Amino acid sequence: MFKLPIVLCVSLLMLAGCATPTRYIDPAADDGPVTMTMDYRDFEKAATEAVDDMLASGAVSKPNGERYIMVVSRVTNDTMQRIDTDQLTKKIRVGLLRSGKVVTTTAVGLDGAEDEMSARARELRDSEEFDQSGVQRKGTLKAPDLSLSGKILQRNHTAGKEQQVEYYIQLSLTDLVTGLATWEVETPIIKRGPNDSVSW
Repeated sequence: MFKLPIVLCVSLLMLAGCATPTRYIDPAADDGPVTMTMDYRDFEKAATEAVDDMLASGAVSKPNGERYIMVVSRVTNDTMQRIDTDQLTKKIRVGLLRSGKVVTTTAVGLDGAEDEMSARARELRDSEEFDQSGVQRKGTLKAPDLSLSGKILQRNHTAGKEQQVEYYIQLSLTDLVTGLATWEVETPIIKRGPNDSVSW
C-alpha cells in the first residue's frame, strides 16, 4: 500500500486547517472586496435607485389612486458576463409592489406567460371533473398598462496601470396606450482595478 510522506501529510493538514471557513454574509453590511464583475450589490443599487426615481417622478402614480399593471418586456444583457436580468427586474418588481402603486402581470410576456397557470386554469372550463363555480370566468385577466424594458451595457478601458470597467443600466417605462416612454433612467456603475482582474 502506498503511504504519503509524513511531511506531505502535515502540510495537507495545515492547509486544510488554514482554509477560510464558509460563512453567511449580511447583504446590508457587506464590506467584502469589490469585484470587477457585476455582483448583487450592483443590482441592489441599480434597482433601489430605479424604484426611488420612478416613485419620485410620479410616473407610477395613477390619478385615481388605483394601481398600475406592469409587464416586464425585454431587458438585454450586452455585457461580457452571463447575467440573468431577472436579478435586476425582480428587485424592481418587489419594490414597486411594496409601494402599493404597481402590480406585475405574469400572465403575458414577450416569450409567453411567465406563469402559464393563468391560462392552464382556464382550460378547466366545462370539465365535468371540476366544480365550475371555482373556475375562472372569461374576461377576468387584466391587461398591462405599463411595460418595463432596458439594457445592461459594459465598456472596458485602460486607465494607466489599471483597467476601468463601466456598466450602464438603462431602463424605460412605456405607457402601452400611447407607446410613449413616461420614465427613463441610466445608472452608471464604474469600477477601477488591476489589469489582471477578470470582468467576465
